[in-house]
Amino acid sequence: MMKHDPSEYIRGIQQILISDKKKIGFLFGAGSSLARKSDNSLTVPAIGAMTKEIVKEAGEKQASYGIALEQIEVELGSDNFNIETLLSKLELKLEVIGDSTLNSLTKEDFQNLIQFIKKCVREKVSVHLENDKIVHKDIVKDLVQTDFANWIGQAERKYPIEIFTTNYDFLFELGLEYKEVPYYDGFCGSLRAFFNPESVEDFSFLSKQTKLWKIHGSLGWHYDTDTEKILRVSPDDEDILIYPSTLKYKDSKKQPYESLLDRLSNFIKQDDSILITCGYSWGDEHINSRIVSALKTNTTSHVIALYYDRYDKIDEQSKVVKIGFDNPKISIYASNSAVIGCNFGNWKIKSEPSKEDSVNIDLYFDEDGALDEDAIKGTETKGEEDWKGTGEFVLPDFGKLVKFLNSMVNENEIKKIGENVKK
Repeated sequence: MMKHDPSEYIRGIQQILISDKKKIGFLFGAGSSLARKSDNSLTVPAIGAMTKEIVKEAGEKQASYGIALEQIEVELGSDNFNIETLLSKLELKLEVIGDSTLNSLTKEDFQNLIQFIKKCVREKVSVHLENDKIVHKDIVKDLVQTDFANWIGQAERKYPIEIFTTNYDFLFELGLEYKEVPYYDGFCGSLRAFFNPESVEDFSFLSKQTKLWKIHGSLGWHYDTDTEKILRVSPDDEDILIYPSTLKYKDSKKQPYESLLDRLSNFIKQDDSILITCGYSWGDEHINSRIVSALKTNTTSHVIALYYDRYDKIDEQSKVVKIGFDNPKISIYASNSAVIGCNFGNWKIKSEPSKEDSVNIDLYFDEDGALDEDAIKGTETKGEEDWKGTGEFVLPDFGKLVKFLNSMVNENEIKKIGENVKK
């Protein structure tokens, strides 16, 4: 099997991040909202944990809901039972139920259960609130998203960073505002800010500001029937979000989602654009198809997928690997393996680094220096263990990625790399 040396490819990533010619964008999925800087960090539950919590709460609200959800879990199978498949199943049943009953629920019951689940989702992503007020600045200071905003604020660049995210929560907003980084999210105005699709299409609009594009919607987005506009107001039960279900593919063809997905496509179509994904599982076909089709129109853009698979390793049959096989301009950097140039292989450093180099390598690669039995016994002695060159590429972890980004600023690595490039 082919081996990929992470120390070789990390230089390319570093040069991309400091290049004035590159247009850099990030696509963040649910995994970025799981990252912790400390025990005080705000996080949004992962889909598995969120599913268990909501199913439990639904059963407590009404016993018939709990029984129906147990039956639906059997229908779907425990391994395939989550918020997305559950909502999809409920919506399908709602379409066909008519005046009869399914799982002992009426049509009205299904409507109420779907609304209850969506309300629970909104509550669980509203981690920015504490006693109906925005959390204290000391909590915001402890967010990984705040450290990410710190990197944006300090890194000098010709083109602004573009952030695309499927998350509904306000964690990126909290971080950017704490660090006083000006950003634009597609809404104009103050009293009743309205979504402005023309500005989303225009890359020259507020050309120096960081962009934050929430492609599945956000808390507080509303459709106003009087003005027929999308407004940003106080979050409530009428927020327009693309909930995780089969209907998201239908919803994504409506405003404002269509404009935001167009922005993603057009960003990739630009010369010298780089899209880095992190915390994104590549499970949203409506997003994947936009990315793949956009890459076919340009020879200089590229996508680097930082794919977190620490607990469920990818292999050559994995869906995301096949995407990498079919697209030479998509590189998949997973925890223990990678697809680069359509070639699948495991990570392995070719030659043992010096002690100084090891400090830098630790920012992106966790070497498997110690024998497993030594690690278990706690007898590992740093510097005396057998060196193998194998290990874990850690940047798919959003927290580790942000630490890596800030290390270049803090240690003035951007300047050093830039000087080396000129030489």
